[in-house]
Amino acid sequence: MQDFLQLASERYSVRKYADKQIENEKLEKILKAAQIAPTGNNFQPQRVFVIESKEALEKVRSFTPYCFNAPLVLLICYDKNVSWKTVDGHDAGLDDAVIATTQMMLEAYDLGIGSVWVRGYDKRVLDELFELPENLVSVALLPIGYPSEKSKPSPLHSRNVSMDEMVKYI
Repeated sequence: MQDFLQLASERYSVRKYADKQIENEKLEKILKAAQIAPTGNNFQPQRVFVIESKEALEKVRSFTPYCFNAPLVLLICYDKNVSWKTVDGHDAGLDDAVIATTQMMLEAYDLGIGSVWVRGYDKRVLDELFELPENLVSVALLPIGYPSEKSKPSPLHSRNVSMDEMVKYI
């Protein structure tokens, strides 16, 4: 088993994909990572659409260039009718979807599959093209696939703020 901090630090945003399909068993493991993600009050509002047909992929590519020709794109949403609302009215659905997406990214990397978090698109266009019902809130696209031989981390990948800047003990 790989050390978690090593896995998390080595994972990077893949923007060049090989022309190779993801095996169903591996896709199921990636989706399982979203299913078991911790959520507010364990209400599990995360919803994932697997965009794999040629038509659906063309639809995605029509409104964002940031899918980088990945063989598969996951559309992550949350159901606002299901998500937990905090005492002060905060909708934890966004938080839950973010956690689920992060877990899928890490599971994918552990399986040798690359991903990149995408929010570079007009959410209204996505919602309309995929005819999302009003109760579903789209959060991100997650293109996934095997990295091409030309894929490499961004020069900024290993840049981190210092622990003193990030952490304060009170």
